[in-house]
Amino acid sequence: MFIKTSTPLLIALLSMPAIAQDYEAPRTEWGVPDLQAVWKHSSIIPFERPAELGEKRFYTEEEALAIERAEQQRFDEDNEPLDPDRPPPELAESLPPIGNYDLFWRDDAQFIPTIDGELRTSAVIEPLNGRLPATQPGVMDAIRASRAARPDRNAGPEGRGLAERCLVAFGPLSGPVMMPIIYNSHLQFVQSPGYVTIVAEMVHDARIIKISDERNPAGAAQKKWMGDSIGHWEGDTLVVETRHFNDWHTFRGYPAANLTVTESFRRAGENKLIYGFRVDDPSVFTAEIYGEYPLSRIDEPIYEYACHEGNYGMLGILAGARKLEELAEEESGR
Repeated sequence: MFIKTSTPLLIALLSMPAIAQDYEAPRTEWGVPDLQAVWKHSSIIPFERPAELGEKRFYTEEEALAIERAEQQRFDEDNEPLDPDRPPPELAESLPPIGNYDLFWRDDAQFIPTIDGELRTSAVIEPLNGRLPATQPGVMDAIRASRAARPDRNAGPEGRGLAERCLVAFGPLSGPVMMPIIYNSHLQFVQSPGYVTIVAEMVHDARIIKISDERNPAGAAQKKWMGDSIGHWEGDTLVVETRHFNDWHTFRGYPAANLTVTESFRRAGENKLIYGFRVDDPSVFTAEIYGEYPLSRIDEPIYEYACHEGNYGMLGILAGARKLEELAEEESGR
């Protein structure tokens, strides 16, 4: 059960850097910080900062309250019951503002949590404008050529997206760079001596992180969907370096073949985990990217999201494409 509280009180409770500084993380039986819990990865902090904010890294408390109230009002308006006697929608009418899932399914955040006492304007804080840096010359041309060379999206399963094929999560919950999504946005940490596993609720992706000083040379050849992750402890912070992503994977639409993501996980309190990420790919970007997200602990289990390759949705999509081709042939007189 969740206890609702007022927004001002919530901000006050989250804006306590002194407590975070004095906090000592619990330890496992083998002596490392215990990160084991289910962590909710949800925030209205955008990944990139709105361009009009420039280098404004955080909001004042008054600005944050105004943004939260506006967000809550938007949700309240979208959650109003529909008139049962309303006329049918026009053919060209767009989806409602909340999207094609109503609020029963969605799990969007409605508040701005703090990181080290700051009400951040974006997850990205480097570059200083909170936005992705410029790409290297020729990168966009290479992306367009790669997309053009892929199989037709209706020719077979290989033409559909990775999430539609249930190969990785819908949205970037499991990375590269773990970002919140509209629902099922929970991460479960499980530890054992020598390993940390992060299970993403969406499509039950499991990132297995080996705690080691050496990287397995085979990682470059295996090209896992979520990359080859090697971790180590720096004090009470888990630092994870991930390379060798599958060539079909991307980071926000950009190729991930040469991508290195360095992540950090540190407990800032009993119920808060700070997730940091550094993106380094000089073949794509002209500068590195650094940012942080706050995660909150919940005392509830994760249930299986049983997506699987070869699902009924895929069969229906491809069967529909074949039917359209059949109708087109009939209309052409062949």
